[in-house]
Amino acid sequence: MDPPLPEKLNIPQLFDTGHRAKWTDGPTMHFASAPCKVNAIRRRTEMDTVKRRLLLVSNSTLHGGGYLDHCQAHISTFFGRVKRVLFVPYALHDRDAYASLARTKFNSLGYELDSIHDAEDPREALRTAEAIFIGGGNTFRLLKCLYDNQLVADIRRRVLEDGVPYMGSSAGTNVSTISISTTNDMPIVCPPSFCALALVPFNINPHYLDHDPRSTHMGETREQRILQYHEEPDTPPVLALREGCVLLVEGNQATLLGGSEACLFTRGKPTVEYNTGSDLSFLLTDEH
Repeated sequence: MDPPLPEKLNIPQLFDTGHRAKWTDGPTMHFASAPCKVNAIRRRTEMDTVKRRLLLVSNSTLHGGGYLDHCQAHISTFFGRVKRVLFVPYALHDRDAYASLARTKFNSLGYELDSIHDAEDPREALRTAEAIFIGGGNTFRLLKCLYDNQLVADIRRRVLEDGVPYMGSSAGTNVSTISISTTNDMPIVCPPSFCALALVPFNINPHYLDHDPRSTHMGETREQRILQYHEEPDTPPVLALREGCVLLVEGNQATLLGGSEACLFTRGKPTVEYNTGSDLSFLLTDEH
């Protein structure tokens, strides 16, 4: 059996990052090009899958609608009888405005919402939370703040061991995976590691865009960038979620919801398209 997660995050204990990562004697890891390998993470995740409940949303706003309108029915079903949700607004600079936006939406759905940035002790707020929602924004800023506040191991423990429901949108979905290596965001700050919460043993690319053959833009497509990621060894599958996609994970079951298809990239294999309602539970095991 794996040892219990440490009270203070010890990155070497949680992640085998391979020979290309360089460690210092202090808490900072200078993260090179090494992927976050997940053998230990998978073992830990599989042991705790009975309680894992995740709602992973590609985008918070869909064209023609308001904030979280496109997935509000899924939110209500997912959180059910929860009374209060702990919101993590770290991905945006103006946390007060972000918390106000999220609170208005969740109040309209019948939930109270507390923002972790208002808490005197963020770790204590997390320890007593009924449910967690991490919003979108810049993924690098978000992950750095999670590390800075020593919340990475705490979130994993609350979700995987205590069964606290976790919702992520965009950047909040990115950090729920193995690493943030397949985010679309600019690295405006540098977290100590690209290794993320590893609530699932694969990566996600939110806001996935298909190449438009009519476009005169000559830059890399999203598909090309993900394929470049898989040129590196030991890189996990990447589930590309188009706008409107929602992934529901309950224990060992994963189901694609929402109004769009998703595309799965697996190193060394052809890409595969999945329709709404598809069973993606195989992504939660070692065999895929």
